[in-house]
Amino acid sequence: MKKVQLERTLQSLDPIADPTAASEQYPTPAGIAAELVYFGAGRSVVDLGCGNGILAIAAKLLGAGRVLGIDSDSKALAVARRNSARAGVEVEWVRRTVDGFHEPFDTVVMNPPFGAQTRKADRPFLDAAIASGRVAYTFLNPASEEFVRRRIEASGGSITDRLEYAFPIAHLFPFHRDELRTIAVLLFRFEVAKD
Repeated sequence: MKKVQLERTLQSLDPIADPTAASEQYPTPAGIAAELVYFGAGRSVVDLGCGNGILAIAAKLLGAGRVLGIDSDSKALAVARRNSARAGVEVEWVRRTVDGFHEPFDTVVMNPPFGAQTRKADRPFLDAAIASGRVAYTFLNPASEEFVRRRIEASGGSITDRLEYAFPIAHLFPFHRDELRTIAVLLFRFEVAKD
């Protein structure tokens, strides 16, 4: 599947209808999701905090074998299930937190909470990625770049790529003032140290 076809398919996916501010359920833009998965998805992929399933579905559309999407929100998982059926792919969807998750996967993909609403909300996601993946892709707030870098390197991992994006954020929550705002977001690709 060409990247433009993948992006078109991802654009047709439903967002979470009633997102939760505390969980920072912001949608990953289809073009950026397509680029991330084109950048590299392994044979087995886990999407931590999968939301509407966009990253997991993209990985499956590009031929990943086993794909698992994890989210603690049952409403988000219901949307992800409908989206994967619409896209014609089978993804395993599991309701749970990422705390203590350490099942081995070739690739971890995630657009975790940045910790803007709940302090340190990103930490369990980083820990799960380090415990589970050989390679991981994570979006992060540029303000937390040094913390995330130190956490990855302290685990023996190494950041191989750093990309900058602009995420369009629509007016989703009462505290949003603008109808549409663009925020700077970083993507780290990192390799996990394995024994």
